[in-house]
Order: sequence, then structure tokens, then C-alpha cells
Amino acid sequence: MTTSVSEPEIVPVPPARLGEGPRWDDRTGTLLWVDIPAGRVHRLDPADGSHGVIDVGQPVGVAVPRAAGGLALAVRDGFAVLPETRWAAPVGGSGSAVRPDGLGLELIVPVTAGERPGNRMNDGACDRAGRFFAGTKAEDDTPGAGALYRLGPDHRCERVLDGVTVSNGIAWSPDGRLLYYVDTPTGRVDVFEYDPADGRLGGRRVFAEISRGMPDGITVDALGHVWVALWGGGAILRLRPDGRLDLAVEIPATNVTSCAFGGPDLDVLYVTTAWDGTAGGELLRCRTSVEGLPANPYREHA
Repeated sequence: MTTSVSEPEIVPVPPARLGEGPRWDDRTGTLLWVDIPAGRVHRLDPADGSHGVIDVGQPVGVAVPRAAGGLALAVRDGFAVLPETRWAAPVGGSGSAVRPDGLGLELIVPVTAGERPGNRMNDGACDRAGRFFAGTKAEDDTPGAGALYRLGPDHRCERVLDGVTVSNGIAWSPDGRLLYYVDTPTGRVDVFEYDPADGRLGGRRVFAEISRGMPDGITVDALGHVWVALWGGGAILRLRPDGRLDLAVEIPATNVTSCAFGGPDLDVLYVTTAWDGTAGGELLRCRTSVEGLPANPYREHA
């Protein structure tokens, strides 16, 4: 069956400097994404077009729904939770000033305190059991200075991968037994064997080599195809389960950072982008003929 994807359209929300980490929250029917250096979490309600912002007070790599309510986040310093969300409307057309609504942020694991000075948290995602995986990077992109971490329901945090340069996209196969992972400067999407019972990583291999730009954020659809955002490549690639190219979706921005499926039927592909000095930073969406997988919330019993 041929996959169809509509022409990308820009969603009418203020652009970000570095938009990242789109996640569909099916409990509220809204899309979450972040502007990393601005320390802001954004929320869009497609039903009425409303847009809200939370300023968490420090750079934020990703925000995911929290099963207990509120959000779980990978912020500059580590894993954090925001038990309640109080969304503020952006002030002004550019959204350049927002209320500091992130003052209830609770840092539960100070990850970067044990790393090289100048490191910060970056992208992440939760598995089906609600374990929160997120990684780190050096602000100056020092090779091998970062790592990948797993935060359990009991707030126990374990380092599961060392020698990472820019920890980026994380996603699972539909059966939960494969974990796809991007360390952007490698130019690859790798895949690990994954044990959904305990969250352990097994054997690692190259899933796909990327020659157009560099791989960034990823998502997986219900058929097991991997969608990869291309930083510097101006596109989203859909890769078959064997790693071969299925299609390329051209995006009107050079630095495409991530993508996620949303909407009531999970058939709308939302795409985040970054400002490249002259353009970019918009949130875009495309209608597709395939469905994505639901985003998993962080589940805790601490």
C-alpha cells in the first residue's frame, strides 16, 4: 500500500528558537513540544486552536505526560516533574514573554551534577511500562561527553549508555522489543534489542545510515516504520522495518528536529523545526494515510 502524506502546513503558533520533542497527550487531546534554550513547554489544542506556554526556568529537552497528572521533563539539570500545569497565553505576537508558570518544578534526579560541567539533558521518551529514557549532551558538543539514562517508576535513575555525543531520538517498535536510538553526529539510527519486562538494552546494530543532513528526533508508526527528522536536511524520512527508505517528506525548514503522530486517530504528523539564522522554528503538520503509536506517559509509584 502506498503511503500518502499531505503538503506540510504551518500551525499558527509563535515560532521557537529550537523547537523539539513533540508528544501527543491523548488524555487531553493536545500536543506538547518544547523550545529548548527558552526553557518553555508549549501546548496546542487543535480542537480550538488555543496555545499555552509554561516557562520552567531552565533549558528543557523534552516534556511528556505524567500518569499521576502534570508533566515529567528532562530539563537542563536532570529529570523533573511538574505536578500541576498552569498554561499561560503567550504575550505578544512573537510569544517572547510568558508568565513564569514553572515555579512548581521538582527536580527528582540531578543527572548532570555527575557529568562533565556544561552538559545538559536533551531528548527522551517513555516506554510502554512508563520508564522515562533521556540523554545528555555537552553544550559545546564535545564528542562522547554525554550518556543515556533510564528513570524508573521508583525514581531510580540508571546510566544505560556511555560515550554519547548528542543524545537525541528514542522510540520503540510496536511490540516494544526494539529500541531505536539516535546519537546525531554518528549519522545513524541504531537499534537495540529491548526487554520490555525490565527495560534492559541488549544487542546494538546499525538500523540505517543517514546521508542527507543528520538524524535528529524519531517516531514509529503502527506498521513499524521509523520516521526520522533531518537536521540540516529539510525533510522527514520514513524508513521501512528493514531500514530501507520508503519515502521522504519535504519540510520547508532546513533544521527539522523531530516528529510525532497526533490527532484523535493518530494520523496527523506534527513536525518541529529550529531557527537557522534566517528561517525556521515553526511547528508544522501533515495528514497521513498511516497511524502512529500512542505516546506513553511517565508512570511512578515513588
